Amino acid sequence: MAPSLRALIRQYVPKRGSEVVALVSLSTTFFLFIHTRDLASRLAEVQQTAPSAEGYEEFQANEPAQQSGRHSGRQRLPGRDLSTAREEEYYGKLDPWELNNTRKAVKETLFFNRVPKVGSQTTMELLKSLSIKNNFHYHKDRTQKVETIKLTHSEERRLSTVVSKFEPPSVYIKHVCFSNFTKFGLPMPIYVNMVRDPVERVISWYYYVRAPWYFVERKRAFPDLPLPNPNWLRKDYETCVTTRDPECRYLPAQRKDGFGDHRRQTMFFCGHSDDCTGFNTEVAMKKAKENVERHYAVVGVLEELNKTLTVLEHYVPRFFKGALDVYWNEVHIFSKINRNIYKPPVAEEVKDIVRKNFTRELEFFDFCKQRLHKQYLALNLDKKPRIP
Repeated sequence: MAPSLRALIRQYVPKRGSEVVALVSLSTTFFLFIHTRDLASRLAEVQQTAPSAEGYEEFQANEPAQQSGRHSGRQRLPGRDLSTAREEEYYGKLDPWELNNTRKAVKETLFFNRVPKVGSQTTMELLKSLSIKNNFHYHKDRTQKVETIKLTHSEERRLSTVVSKFEPPSVYIKHVCFSNFTKFGLPMPIYVNMVRDPVERVISWYYYVRAPWYFVERKRAFPDLPLPNPNWLRKDYETCVTTRDPECRYLPAQRKDGFGDHRRQTMFFCGHSDDCTGFNTEVAMKKAKENVERHYAVVGVLEELNKTLTVLEHYVPRFFKGALDVYWNEVHIFSKINRNIYKPPVAEEVKDIVRKNFTRELEFFDFCKQRLHKQYLALNLDKKPRIP
């Protein structure tokens, strides 16, 4: 072989197999980059008319209620049709004063420790609009590479101190578990949150993190994050459940699942103790119920948005005055855009399989719904009593 040809081969052909692998990896990364750049371009077009990605499909669950309540482009205030005679008879006479934890507040600071995939992104947009109309300060946590919802004792103290230092009236929004500020000698904020059917919520999360815009936005914010495995992206939820994939087994009392899907809705209301981390446990559910009853002004329900907004308006008027009008005239326009077109329907039989492992999560969800209904019925809106 001619010396010049040998030199050429040495220059352009790798000597070791590891170098071949490196070249293949580099090529794959390049093609994924091209694909991601295309997705990012498409995302930018969508974002010209939409807010951030998290809200893209959150409010699909409310579509029937939205359609039934729409009138001449405006949403009618919900009336007695949202309650039932059976509920009124069962609960008897309800006192809105006793059901209103806002009265306990010594400081006008609202803490929305938002649960993911329950309409929290749109609720944030609502609060942002209301902050201008109702003249309060709006604060939110920055986007993080790794969302830490369970804090150490010192981190919990630091968070409580930060929230307490906001000049009232203020609202603070963050994905984090409930904290009792009084154990640090600080006044409690006015807590509000939202919940959603726990099975529908984990399905929503499953497809949300697989939507192209999600990892494009994450990659844009944190360039060193690895791109997801294509096989993982293509995995559908029904197959994940029926094949008993670890991602979709939802094992009772499991403390660490490694999937970051926030399957423990109760954990956001239970707190930061280790007892709160076990999935679908009795102790976490009971503590979550106790905290809601004692410390939360309102816990709304995504599937009952009209009722939620009405209760928020009446029980936390300093921050939510005019919430219904603002939502339907301003924020609601995003609900048509914010849909995850990559989320296919899931068969009820598959949901029933999942529900068997969500018994206490479902019980907590029903508890929150019942409490919201009681707060709504106590208003007796036909007579429109004054709420302190």
